[in-house]
Amino acid sequence: MAVPEPLVLIPGLNCTAALYAPQWPVLAPGRPILVAENARDESIGAIAERLLAAAPERFALCGLSMGGYIALEVMRRAPERVTRLALLDTSARPATPETNQPREQMIALAEKGAFDNVTTLLWQKLVAPSRLADEKLRLEVREMAEEIGAAGFVRQQRAIMGRVDSRPGLAAIAVPSLVVVGAEDEITPPDEARAIAGAIGASARYLEIPGCGHLSTLEAPEIVTKALVDWLG
Repeated sequence: MAVPEPLVLIPGLNCTAALYAPQWPVLAPGRPILVAENARDESIGAIAERLLAAAPERFALCGLSMGGYIALEVMRRAPERVTRLALLDTSARPATPETNQPREQMIALAEKGAFDNVTTLLWQKLVAPSRLADEKLRLEVREMAEEIGAAGFVRQQRAIMGRVDSRPGLAAIAVPSLVVVGAEDEITPPDEARAIAGAIGASARYLEIPGCGHLSTLEAPEIVTKALVDWLG
């Protein structure tokens, strides 16, 4: 019996492997899985190179939010190594002065010892409004943030602020691709996901999840797990 193809998972900003905890029991049996390091470097390119150095020769690649920025950088640098691509709640757009300004403010808070304030502020946008009172989910998100820590968060933000425009390379993506977004994602809304899927073209499947915000793997775990199982074939 053939061993399933290896899978590389890339967490988002302030997130760890726990971002994919609901999917793990279904995806992991018999399948080599690597969770990429996303908080040790200050550029998307450096994170992508670290991933490529650690990953198997060929692998399926899945990233959420910041993880999607990194996944698209991997596709730019080593498309021949990626067998299939999943982009969850992310964008292909570059950083701009407008998008970087609030990130600078969050960096300033983190660097002056107010990292707790940062995680509280982020929570307000991370999930659908109906989930804001979900204490279990809030604590899961906070635990991931505490593991990343203020210094890791600052490195991640600096990497995101330097990201390039990935839109020109989307049409060259020919591997089976999955583009998922929460219908109530305020950070990377459905319009951006639809644009990604449309630019990739026939090899892309688009999935919009009603009542879901930015953290689709945690907010709609069953739907995302099924989508990933189908994508992995």
